[in-house]
Amino acid sequence: MSTTAGTDVEAGTVTTQLSNGLTCELPASSPLAKLLKSQRTWVGPTARERQAILRRARSVAIVGASPNPTRSSYFVGTYLQQSSDLRVYFVNPNADTILGQRAYPDLASLPEVPDIVDVFRKASDIPSVIDDVLAVGAPTVWVQLGIYNEEAARYGEENGLAVVMDRCIKVEHARFHGGLHLMGFDTGVVSARKLAR
Repeated sequence: MSTTAGTDVEAGTVTTQLSNGLTCELPASSPLAKLLKSQRTWVGPTARERQAILRRARSVAIVGASPNPTRSSYFVGTYLQQSSDLRVYFVNPNADTILGQRAYPDLASLPEVPDIVDVFRKASDIPSVIDDVLAVGAPTVWVQLGIYNEEAARYGEENGLAVVMDRCIKVEHARFHGGLHLMGFDTGVVSARKLAR
């Protein structure tokens, strides 16, 4: 029986932790991986609650940000810099700069406590990231699309965090600001009207 499952976006695999403590990797497209995903019991914030989290936020730190333009974290960072009013910080101990900004080695090194910590790390790393988020006092941890660790999500919530998991902050931000349909498709809406943050 599976206790946790998380997807490695880059490799296209699902890492599953079994009840005996062992882990195994499965292709994300395999029937077993799909079955394990369907057995999730943790739900997370509703769309309205996610929208409220994004509207309240003034800053976001991207943990696991990459200077590699082919990585998802790079696309998300680019989007947030160009399409939001959020102050964006990049956290990567192996990079000096990302998207023209200083990269910080850890959350504790940031010049402010971010409102949202957006995480691009493998599922098994999420508990330690949540510990770091709790240590700096950030109110929300947002774990990117394809990354899921139910035990870590429950742990974060039990310690007072708002936890969003297996959702892309870029897609959600664009969706709530009129740029994307509920399913993530471009709505084709072009408007000069300033939308709510």
